[in-house]
Amino acid sequence: MNHENAFEPGEWDDYGPGPEGWCTQARRLVRTPGRSLGLSVYVLEPGEKHLPYHFHHGAEELLIVLDGKPVLRTPAGERTLENGEVVHFPRGADGAHQLWNDTSERVRFVVASAGTTPELIEYPDTGKIAALAKTPSQRGPDIWTMHFLDNEVGYWDGNE
Repeated sequence: MNHENAFEPGEWDDYGPGPEGWCTQARRLVRTPGRSLGLSVYVLEPGEKHLPYHFHHGAEELLIVLDGKPVLRTPAGERTLENGEVVHFPRGADGAHQLWNDTSERVRFVVASAGTTPELIEYPDTGKIAALAKTPSQRGPDIWTMHFLDNEVGYWDGNE
């Protein structure tokens, strides 16, 4: 195995154009093909949110605050995190979370995840669900799709 570049930071990830006020700075520190452990660092400028409120059905996540005091929303409510604080997000609805920066200083934090494939992610505020798999699908080499749950169909729909 070539360990030469195994721990080099990746390029800044690009989530694509999004609404103003959402995190645009995310760097994957560990992205080793074939391994489930991932680690990313995020930067939130004043007023920015990290991601929409969500939870994973497959992945567990662990957050470590590096700099600043982000606000964390979970099913238990909202609270301000401190430098060095560590928070675990379990699988399922109990692990729902969202962070944002309501201070005048930059916030940096790390998220480690034990990713899985396939994976389902729910977004309770918008009623959406994302399905991801890093295995071949009918659409191509992998799949990443998002839908509103209200648009669900029955098992036999389309099989006339």
